[in-house]
Amino acid sequence: MLSRLSRLSRPAAVAVCAVPVVGLLATVAFAPLPFTIAQPGMTANVLGENKGEPVITISGTQSRRTTGELRMTTIVATGPDADVDLGDVLDNWFRTDRAVMPRDAVYPSGESVKEIEEYNAAEMKESQDTATEAALAYLGEDADDVKVTLRLADVGGPSAGLLFSLGIVDKLDGDGSGGDLTGGRVIAGTGTIDGSGKVGAVGGVPLKTQAARRDGATIFLVPKAECADAKAELPKGLRLIPVTTLKNAVSSLVALETGKGSVPSC
Repeated sequence: MLSRLSRLSRPAAVAVCAVPVVGLLATVAFAPLPFTIAQPGMTANVLGENKGEPVITISGTQSRRTTGELRMTTIVATGPDADVDLGDVLDNWFRTDRAVMPRDAVYPSGESVKEIEEYNAAEMKESQDTATEAALAYLGEDADDVKVTLRLADVGGPSAGLLFSLGIVDKLDGDGSGGDLTGGRVIAGTGTIDGSGKVGAVGGVPLKTQAARRDGATIFLVPKAECADAKAELPKGLRLIPVTTLKNAVSSLVALETGKGSVPSC
């Protein structure tokens, strides 16, 4: 092949060489790629209702009437079995309201759609149980006497843990002095939580801040480790408060509500 090309004119040689390149590009353009396209998803006020049911129900002790909102945030992504091609990647790469992410970073690899749905549901259930454990431990409440039921339809994963815990704290104790933990504001956020109250990172934060601002939030609680990501595409009018623990989050909200004490920032 090389000897034959050497006897062709330069334009002819370029044309011949271009044939397999064009074919390769055409194949790549239409072939499925291992990416997922994500965008801002729904938010839900954990102090209110979701699809007609209270998100937080408490029995065994008296709970408070609350004002303001505590909104957990989500992202929505193309499914694990969706075909994402080069055109989809290029169309969404430079959009601030979209994110092109490796599929394995969003979904467990090598599992079916049903298995992934079951995995996400299990992660949500574990998150709810851990959020309840952390909130009751923080308040010094006996888990044998206080029953907390958490319901949030059509949402999976562990990233609502912090907001669940804060919602339980607000419904049981507010700001600790008779006021609301929210101070009547619309507060959103994200973060996992463990039984000791430690807040963990979640991913997708720039998209979640957009969802929060879209739905009226002016404050966003973000795991401290993800401050830089949150600041990268921060919507106008949304203030970031970094958190590391449930105690730290409550203290920041109380300081914000009362005007006493410092409120950290990213």
